[in-house]
Parts: sequence; structure tokens; C-alpha cells
Amino acid sequence: MKLILSDKYLDITLNNDDIKIIDLSSLKIHNCTGCFGCWTKTPGKCVIRDDATKVYPYIAKSDRVIYVSRIKYGGYDTVMKTMLERAIPIQTAFIRLHKGETHHIQRDVALKKAIIIAYGNISDEEKDVFKSLIKRNSYNMNFESYKIIFANESEIEEVVKKEVNKWEK
Repeated sequence: MKLILSDKYLDITLNNDDIKIIDLSSLKIHNCTGCFGCWTKTPGKCVIRDDATKVYPYIAKSDRVIYVSRIKYGGYDTVMKTMLERAIPIQTAFIRLHKGETHHIQRDVALKKAIIIAYGNISDEEKDVFKSLIKRNSYNMNFESYKIIFANESEIEEVVKKEVNKWEK
């Protein structure tokens, strides 16, 4: 399965049923409360009943993902950051050693080839911070590989289409 997870509506038509596009800006996703209920009370399921519970299973199943997010202060903008934080049910409370560091064990999560399309008025310093963030995230988000593309907001849809075309080759 392939997933495009965006913090804004993308006017894209795809002729491939294997690709799911999710517009996070159209969903109701509450902040994680840090209760760890997804690890202890209802393993693998968040105790907050909102739209996030429909999204994180797609994140887990997808072997190719495109994340589209505005960059704010060198990190994901609010709606994407909130969703990624709410996706912790796809991990377990148990820890493993990965490249000499401790990281959570994934709960039946596909190894991912990820593309992160970052947009907005991004300074060079913010780009550097964002690159570091993605490198760190890649361990906990089960990325086999990743690529970061910085784009203007007006060109996002074309960049997404170009990357999706590469999936189909």
C-alpha cells in the first residue's frame, strides 16, 4: 500500500487504487494526552476516539509514503505533527536497540520508503533543523530510506505527481 499524507488539500486525481490520499486538514484530530493507553489499556489503539484512529493504520500498512507539510520553526506544522504523535499506537511500549540507540518496537509496521515534501517560507537554518528531525524520525517511523524535497507551496501538487509517477515505474 502507498500513502500520501498531507496537511492541506491536494487537487490530485490518481488512477491507482493502491494509493490512499489523506487530507489531514479536513479531519478532527485531537492532541495526544500522553496517557499511554494505546500501550497499556487498549494495546495498538488510541483511547481518544477521533479521526486519527482511521489514519494510523494506513501509516502502519504503507510501504511507500509521501508526507506533505508546511515547515514551521524547522519542524512539521501543527496538523502533521499532531497526527504523527497520535500514531504511536503502531509502536509498542517495548524497546529495542537500533544502530546503538534505544527505539520502540514496531507493531506490524511495514518498512517504508518515505518522501517528505516540505513547503513554506523556510530559511536555510530551518532546513538544517528539519533535515536533522527527519533523520531522527526515520528510526522511529520505520523508514528504510527517505528523501526530503523543499518546494514552494504553488508547486506541491506537481512535485507529488512526479514522485507518484516514480512509484509506478
